[in-house]
Amino acid sequence: MTGSIGESENGARERGAARASAAAEALKRGEVVLLYDFDDREGETDLVIGAEFVTPEHVWQLRRDAGGLICVAIDPVICSNLGLPYIAEVLKFAATSAKGEASGNGPKDETKTRGFGAIKSLYERQGDIPYDSRSSFSIWVNHRDTFTGITDIDRALTIKRLAAVARAALNGGSVNFGAEFRSPGHVPLLRAAPGLLAERRGQTELSIVLARAAKVDPAVVVCEMLDGRTGRALSKEGAMRYARERNLAFVEGEEVLEFFEEMAE
Repeated sequence: MTGSIGESENGARERGAARASAAAEALKRGEVVLLYDFDDREGETDLVIGAEFVTPEHVWQLRRDAGGLICVAIDPVICSNLGLPYIAEVLKFAATSAKGEASGNGPKDETKTRGFGAIKSLYERQGDIPYDSRSSFSIWVNHRDTFTGITDIDRALTIKRLAAVARAALNGGSVNFGAEFRSPGHVPLLRAAPGLLAERRGQTELSIVLARAAKVDPAVVVCEMLDGRTGRALSKEGAMRYARERNLAFVEGEEVLEFFEEMAE
């Protein structure tokens, strides 16, 4: 009986490694991959594609078939090199530092300045998020060559340029981020947390781990798959069915982490 259990565990591990390897290869070819996190976390599947490969048609596919927020997850090393903050830190700084008087939105009387009260009451605090210790959100950007920034063409341009800038920043190149992008914009950036393998991370970190395994630019587009019938995230079974029908790779977070750890050994 013990031998049967061991063989079953080994078989499951091998199947997981095969799925992770197939997902990494698909990502390397510029294909869309389905990435599920964990049953005990968000329980969500994201459509994922390397930012360097994105076309307007991909943006349309993510809008149509996923329906969640189209974001770009960025490697923590790149975020540090570029100086990309967590948006919660920006809001906290604004709430505690800005006065908002004559040149801003606050009262004109300098003796009655109270800062940005709305921000002070809403910026993220420890314990606000039920499934994680903090939000990955950084700033939202448009490329300076876009018009409104929201169209499929505009978002694809912004995303592809983000991949190029991320590649340069990772390789130690000099990057003038503000010369290429403006904020606020229509493409939200997600800052992956350092220590990607230190604990069971979310989709932001998992997508970067998968990108590292695939050896593509560690700037990855992620978009949650939603279910219009239930008003909730698409179930794992529904996501797996979508993958089968379109011959796309499907992989789970645990499989990605184990695969990457084996590659690093």
